[in-house]
Amino acid sequence: MLQPSKPGSISMPAIGVVGLGQMAKALIKPLLQCGVLQPSELLAIVNTTTSCQHSLKTLPKGITVYTADDPVAVKVWQTPMQLLAVKPQQLAQVAASCPSKSLIAQEEQPLLVSILAGVCLRQLQDYFPSHACVRVVPSITLLAGAGLTGIAWGDNIHNNHQRWALQLFQAVGEVLELPENQLDAFLALTSSGPAYVALVAEAMADGAVAAGLPRQLALYLAHRTLAGTATLLQLHELHPAQLKDMVTSPAGTTAAALRHLERAGLRSALIEAVIAAAIRSKELSVE
Repeated sequence: MLQPSKPGSISMPAIGVVGLGQMAKALIKPLLQCGVLQPSELLAIVNTTTSCQHSLKTLPKGITVYTADDPVAVKVWQTPMQLLAVKPQQLAQVAASCPSKSLIAQEEQPLLVSILAGVCLRQLQDYFPSHACVRVVPSITLLAGAGLTGIAWGDNIHNNHQRWALQLFQAVGEVLELPENQLDAFLALTSSGPAYVALVAEAMADGAVAAGLPRQLALYLAHRTLAGTATLLQLHELHPAQLKDMVTSPAGTTAAALRHLERAGLRSALIEAVIAAAIRSKELSVE
């Protein structure tokens, strides 16, 4: 069984955040709440004045946010570690705004941590030759302190780089160090996975409403059922088929429901969904 990386405790450097979208904010907020980062240690670049104003209103006081056209925004690129969190189609534009190595002026290469879906290490290194690059696939579950993050290391990674990146993501969940060729499948299961589970939760609640429960109660029970099932599977290290058999009596209600789900193709649909997400991640890397 693959074991997650173990957390450690080191002093984190100042961090530059390039792009303050939903996932970047989802990572930053719990890191600030748990004290791994201080607001004064965060510098960020956003694209527009409107985005800048919104970020300053929604994030803790003390964070510095620049617009991309502000000459002082170069300070973000001069931090020892940068989190790249823009849309993949903005990559070339962002790379063009990154100063040359002579302007970065650091003894050790700065670390670029990319959370861009489908953008491979080779592309990152081509766009940012002055940086040591790491490709990271996080999950939105980090908002609950239950994140699953996959990390693939690029070339020229130093020990400090590894420690910084690991501590950053271990603060909000488990981190698994993976070969890059496994990251697309990892993304398809863990990063896209919450959307599949949310869809299942919504459908289960809809079914309970159709069977006679009030909407809010149905949603509460669906969420608790999914959370409890996940806990049971993990706590007792059960194979999903074992748990399924534990609650399925001959000719009972669960057997009838499972028969219907198999006829409807739920299992096949979920398998194909994960494969489709992995294929799309691979496609993004060549677009």
